[in-house]
Amino acid sequence: MRKSTSGYVFTLNGGAISWSCKQSTTADSITEAEYIATTEAAKEAVWMIKFIFDPEVVPTIALLVALYCDNNGAIAQAKEPRSHQNSKHIERFFHKIREYISLREVSIIKVVLTDNIADPLTKPMTQLQLDRHLEKMGIIYMADWLWSACVKLLEICPDSKSYDVIF
Repeated sequence: MRKSTSGYVFTLNGGAISWSCKQSTTADSITEAEYIATTEAAKEAVWMIKFIFDPEVVPTIALLVALYCDNNGAIAQAKEPRSHQNSKHIERFFHKIREYISLREVSIIKVVLTDNIADPLTKPMTQLQLDRHLEKMGIIYMADWLWSACVKLLEICPDSKSYDVIF
């Protein structure tokens, strides 16, 4: 059975720590797919807060996680507890996000479509767009990392006679 594709990325201290790009169900519309993705991201956020904050792995982490969404319909469904005509058929467990919002465990913030860092998980894009999104996720290409490491090595050991660097 075909599943809807959606994605979310969680970052902490400038680096991606969790992501997903497949839905557990098939959506009837883009708004529904975004709403389901936002709900699944909220569930992951609440779990991560408990995992990271409770044992004080990162004691300064904020308890309220900001979820950025680029779909106005999905944001409205999540924030408004009333029933929406086009979403009556959505399974009840996808409305869990409303509970998380009311408990102030997550908040939903509108993000401009071009600034949604989860887009590489769901949309084709140019290399320039991909590089910009990867930078926002804190992900770098291995070759760039190796080059940076070699430059730092040269700074640390400037007196060495030769260096063999193979990429």
